[in-house]
Amino acid sequence: MVFMGTGPFAVPALERLVNAGHVPLAVYTQPPRPAGRGLGERRTAVHEAALRLQIAEIRTPESLREEGASEAFAALGADLAVVAAYGLILPAAVLRAPRLGCINIHGSKLPRWRGAAPIQRAIEAGDEVTGVSFFVMDEGIDTGPLLAVFEHPIRPRIRAPELLEELAAVAAAHVVEVVEGYVAGRLRPWPQPASGATYAPRIRKEEGRFNFAEPAAVLERRIRAFDPWPGCWFCWSGERIRVHEAEVVRAPYPAEPGTVVALPLVIACGRDALACRTVQREGRRAMSAEELQRGFSIPVGSRLG
Repeated sequence: MVFMGTGPFAVPALERLVNAGHVPLAVYTQPPRPAGRGLGERRTAVHEAALRLQIAEIRTPESLREEGASEAFAALGADLAVVAAYGLILPAAVLRAPRLGCINIHGSKLPRWRGAAPIQRAIEAGDEVTGVSFFVMDEGIDTGPLLAVFEHPIRPRIRAPELLEELAAVAAAHVVEVVEGYVAGRLRPWPQPASGATYAPRIRKEEGRFNFAEPAAVLERRIRAFDPWPGCWFCWSGERIRVHEAEVVRAPYPAEPGTVVALPLVIACGRDALACRTVQREGRRAMSAEELQRGFSIPVGSRLG
């Protein structure tokens, strides 16, 4: 078996496989990237886990399309690859190389939320249920036949890192039974449903800027979905103000979207109003809206953009 993953979502599944005796022939993960204020190179969460688990072969190609990458993968002679939050496209030659193909662990109840950001998009949309799907990969984007789907509720006011952690635990709880069942022939793939497919595109930084013409409920969900990156913000007096926590409230009187209608910081929206509770100025620590107002006044009647 080969394991391919990058982000924290993949780590518990890797750990569970190794603890069950399924030690990968190799772990593939994205290469170290500059990170932090000093911009020193930082290894991925899966890379760190593979080192901790003493996996001998760790490979970090920039792309599996680069010369020799597919051949090097095929030379491992693996029966199966398990893929979770890897972040690189697997060419057809890689998908075909293992005898039993490649299993992907995806953080949604497929076919809903195919794509790069299923956890964030589920919260943003206000879904009450999501899940973890195991499927056999094909050349489409999360379109392959399913092996198992495990439903999981989305708790009210949950944030993206919390839901990611919960779904990673669901994946880890079932990865051994799914892998062993598939290899033994007990689990047979079935096609994804023809209806209900939605796409979860990668989050773009500019999506974090508030459009107060939208309903307050949409903006509040986005605050939780886009945590920690890119965050959600508005601009005032030439400065970007990030909102970490907010509540949906009724506006005390009709006002144009983006207008501050009450203190410490209640902003009219297309429907209802957004009461900002925890905010952060650029280069400063997070603080309450009351504390912000003491040092950086945003009076009632201000129009925010």
